[in-house]
Amino acid sequence: MIQRNILRASSQGLRSSFQSRPSFSPFRTAPGIAAARVPIPQRITSRWYSEGAEGAKKDGPDAAKDAAKDAAKDAATEVKPSESEELKAQVEKKEKEIIELKDKYLRSVADFRNLQDRTKREVQAAKDFALQRFARDLIESVDNLDRAMTTVPTDKLTSENQDLVTLHDGLRMTENILMQTLKKHGLERFDPAVEGLKFDPNIHEAVFQTPQPDKEDGTVFHTQQKGFMLNGRVLRAAKVGVVKNQ
Repeated sequence: MIQRNILRASSQGLRSSFQSRPSFSPFRTAPGIAAARVPIPQRITSRWYSEGAEGAKKDGPDAAKDAAKDAAKDAATEVKPSESEELKAQVEKKEKEIIELKDKYLRSVADFRNLQDRTKREVQAAKDFALQRFARDLIESVDNLDRAMTTVPTDKLTSENQDLVTLHDGLRMTENILMQTLKKHGLERFDPAVEGLKFDPNIHEAVFQTPQPDKEDGTVFHTQQKGFMLNGRVLRAAKVGVVKNQ
């Protein structure tokens, strides 16, 4: 009895296994390898379940992190060009500022040097012509001393008039020392008639004109008042007579 029940149960199990096997298998197995015992619907279901699980994983916190990373990368790629352009603009601005500052520096240096040169010239001019007013007043005394010497006739300067000769010599020595002292300070006297100069309106003042056959036109032949130069500048023009033959 027990043996019959065992045989019946085994036969029913075999029958159910043969009935559950599909009649057509779409997959071919290589020779020597047994076909999978798992039915096709169960394998497809498991594959869909695995894909769904991966999608679920992607939709979880990791997916948010990945999305944040992607957004950061996109933002970085978008920001980098703008930052480089901004840095380039800043560099160009700084270069322009450097050029402007250099130009201002060179201009200021040039202005300072010009100021130094101008100040030096002005100081030198002030030194050269500081005695101009004093020299104008002094030349009147020099003229009077010269007139006093010319008023003495040459024929009176003899041994008979020794006192007059001594006085005349003393006046001449005083005049020479005075003119040497004035020359050291840039004040010089000139006599156009003695030097035989041509008339120059810059340093001469023509008082009269007269013909002189033995002299050329425009020659100074008489000095009425001697002239003075202060450091190369005319302090007083000489009053002269000029030759005019025509």
